[in-house]
Amino acid sequence: MIIKIVFTIIFLAVMIGVGLYTRKQASSVEGFVLGGRAVGPWLTAFAFGTSYFSAVVFVGYAGQFGWKYGLSSAWIGIGNAIIGSLLAWIILGRRTKLMTQHIESRTMPDFFGTRFNDQGLRVAASIIAFVFLIPYTAGVYSGISRLFEMGFNIPYEYCVIIMSILTAVYVILGGYKATAMNDFIQGIIMLFGIVAVIVAVLNLQGGLSAAVDKLAAIPSDANPMENGGFASWFGPDPWGLLGVVILTSLGTMGLPQMVGKFYSITDESAIKRGTVISTVFAFIVAGGCYFLGGFGRLFGTPPMLPNGKLAFDSIVPSMLVNLPDILIALVVLLVLSASMSTLASLVLTSSSTMTLDLIYRDKKSLPGEVEDGEINDIVSEKVERRKVVVMRVLIMFFIAISLLIALNPPTFIAQLMGISWGALAGAFLAPFMLGLYQRNITTKSVWACFTWGVGLTVVNMLAGNPINPINCGAIAMVGGFPVVWIVSLFTKKMSKARVDAIFECYKK
Repeated sequence: MIIKIVFTIIFLAVMIGVGLYTRKQASSVEGFVLGGRAVGPWLTAFAFGTSYFSAVVFVGYAGQFGWKYGLSSAWIGIGNAIIGSLLAWIILGRRTKLMTQHIESRTMPDFFGTRFNDQGLRVAASIIAFVFLIPYTAGVYSGISRLFEMGFNIPYEYCVIIMSILTAVYVILGGYKATAMNDFIQGIIMLFGIVAVIVAVLNLQGGLSAAVDKLAAIPSDANPMENGGFASWFGPDPWGLLGVVILTSLGTMGLPQMVGKFYSITDESAIKRGTVISTVFAFIVAGGCYFLGGFGRLFGTPPMLPNGKLAFDSIVPSMLVNLPDILIALVVLLVLSASMSTLASLVLTSSSTMTLDLIYRDKKSLPGEVEDGEINDIVSEKVERRKVVVMRVLIMFFIAISLLIALNPPTFIAQLMGISWGALAGAFLAPFMLGLYQRNITTKSVWACFTWGVGLTVVNMLAGNPINPINCGAIAMVGGFPVVWIVSLFTKKMSKARVDAIFECYKK
């Protein structure tokens, strides 16, 4: 127990120390939200990866999907690496950096408002982001707290509260630069941690070969007379597996906290290096998490919840409970690293969106900033500081709401994520990606996609989830593309002069 406590205290002290170190760089909006748009490839790539993979993946997704699909769940990690990381960087990296800098956009809602010349889109997108990032955050709190409960025997409620306070402290202190630097440290821990944990868990089952043989002997849930499904290439339910791959991989391209990483990177050469680093990171971390979760059935059946369903979120903790103290300490640090980086990214994205796109949404100078045609630097600096203060207050507000949901979670972590990712990526993915590439995308088509993504998710949820939230999210994302294309065919186009001015950035 002492080892676990010492490791955890050192880790948390480093996180807060980084926040204090970067505090001076977080006095302006550009510094607090984007790190001054001067974050290098290693920090950006690790920030992307650690924001992508949190306790939601390690505890919620790895446990639930490993139980359902066995070793084939590793395809989810491979999809995350190829689609969610490699293709995301290739498709979005350069164009996002150039266009957002050209139109002076600092958030995804800001992009929609400026790119499509409709400030109503900016307001709507900011509300969608704020509302649907909350269940995501609650899911992360829930995942990390269950691991803490296992490792330290601390009640779940106390764990959730402690994590929320610690996250708030270092994000409020240092903003994006603190988050990025901590992400790098946390990413290193995740890389080494996941490999060590996999080796230790498999050794408990007699090694890899023995573990696979045991898994192959377990009968399928759908057909108890048939063995081998959980050790096969595509598992007992290939189509269900495909839905998860789409949701968890394609969704990254439409999530504001993920896309925002491309805003802050230094230049185009850094994007190329960041692409490689991010992809390798995803292969190891995501592939490792799902591969580990695939052996969950070898460690007994999880307990039943009062509603008669299996407690999927307890599967991974049950796999780790018999490890030596030093490895449990490593697991705690692994999950802490994965989760705090994601939490930091989520709360920073949410607060910046609300501040810049709702409270201070007018890009024009505020009263007193301009006198006799010249910017009053003193007044301008005060306004910048005021915006940062508002963001810090909203960080606390956002964390408080997420905390309340995490204390009374309505469903499994995976379902919380399905709702969040489905609505956000269903609304944002298609118009954002197509808006970077195609000139003929109309403002009305963006409104239609917002309605489609949020509407499908909410209607499905209110109807009692007749479509599994995971599959519903995948449908929302993919369906957004035909919605945007079709509506754009029949609605008024933006002026050619304005579109030419926006796309001028790609000619440099």
